Amino acid sequence: MASSKRDSIRIERESVVPILKPKLVMTLANLLERSGDRTEFLKLCKRVEYMIRAWYFLQFEDLMQLYSLFSPIDGAEKLQQQHLSSREIDELEQKFLNYLFQVMEKSNFKIVTDQEIEVARSGQYLLNLPISVDESKLDSKLLSRFFCDHPHENLPEFAKKLDMIISRAWAWFISVTGLQTLLSKRHSQSSQANSKKTDEICKHSENGDMYDRIRIENMELSLKNLLGKIMIQEPTFERMIVVYRRASSKEQDDHGIYIKHFKNIPMADMELVLPEKKNPSLTPMDWVTFIISAVVGLVTLVSSLEKPKADIWVIIAILSGLVGYCAKTYFTFQQNMATYQNLITKSMYDKQLDSGRGTLLHLCDDVIQQEVKEVIIAFYVLMEQGKATKQELDKRCEELMESEFGLKCDFEVDDAVQKLEKLGIIGRDSAGKIFCVSLQRANDVIGTTTEELVLKARQVTSSSPQKA
Repeated sequence: MASSKRDSIRIERESVVPILKPKLVMTLANLLERSGDRTEFLKLCKRVEYMIRAWYFLQFEDLMQLYSLFSPIDGAEKLQQQHLSSREIDELEQKFLNYLFQVMEKSNFKIVTDQEIEVARSGQYLLNLPISVDESKLDSKLLSRFFCDHPHENLPEFAKKLDMIISRAWAWFISVTGLQTLLSKRHSQSSQANSKKTDEICKHSENGDMYDRIRIENMELSLKNLLGKIMIQEPTFERMIVVYRRASSKEQDDHGIYIKHFKNIPMADMELVLPEKKNPSLTPMDWVTFIISAVVGLVTLVSSLEKPKADIWVIIAILSGLVGYCAKTYFTFQQNMATYQNLITKSMYDKQLDSGRGTLLHLCDDVIQQEVKEVIIAFYVLMEQGKATKQELDKRCEELMESEFGLKCDFEVDDAVQKLEKLGIIGRDSAGKIFCVSLQRANDVIGTTTEELVLKARQVTSSSPQKA
């Protein structure tokens, strides 16, 4: 691929700690030399998890209670039982969305930006048909109200775009007609402006890595690429959550909020998981092909008829070629439609992880797991490597992840320090450096948790002799 056709995208390093918690805990425990320290460390890890679960329990309980009012299944009945006014319902749904986005942020989900939508729509991966959302079937007020109260930069606007093939056809047309030289100056100025914008983005994304997108649209038009196998490469969203509400009917307001959870969605095919998709039709390029073919065929046919000795076989050949070409375009569309339906089915069954309450439970558990792992890593680094500033602790935690597990991540040091301070097992010296207490002292500070008492009572009950 020529350097001028490189299509790169910067993907920021994630804050997720991808190691499974049991593996993380056992790996760090085995690094401790003394068996007594390993025992105390394992006990501390359990108590940290129990405490963090208790902290989040009330927040998650409120989240679930609010969602029960807006569940598409039975939320309408529960709202009727509450006898709430429209204003009260609006306040509750905004409160639910606030909780939901907080949990998704804690679980390291990010709101898709307008720029990412543009990158996704600039090409296709497995799809050969243009897909658009029927916005008339979706409620536009729910999220608009939320983001009006909670501003967020670069929110996506689902504007209609022309087909990429038409863009390439237009580029070919202006190059043939010579219009390209007239537009080159303007294009150059635009490129300079865009390069400045790109530089600004790069400066703000120093923790990201550049990945090349290898797409059919950017490949050189050669006989080798046309006849042989080609490799395409596309960034993929590992997890996607889609939140929306359907438009209300004239008879009744619909307050149901739909939450869909997907996995492994190629960026260029993101439209697959969007709600209320319109049935695809012939692409703009197909219509252009039909019109050009019809015009050329009619002109050729008329010119043949105007000749003194019109050859009937020539006329039949022209008509057959025109009909055959149109039929080929139609059957190609039908084949693409079948592929589209298969992809939709596959996305719904293979790529959808969960929906509704199941997605919320998954998010809640994911938040707890991430918080626990961050606290454990930060405490272990302080325990083994001594005092550190926040910046030093951040760097040491990331180095530990890379040296012991071979993984790179953007460690959330602020969140980890906040939790450790709340637990009361770290402090700061006169210079402001962070230090941790001993393992035994840390376990004493947290104390015996309710979960431990329940487990102990269960063990006593199971070991007591049964009377006949």
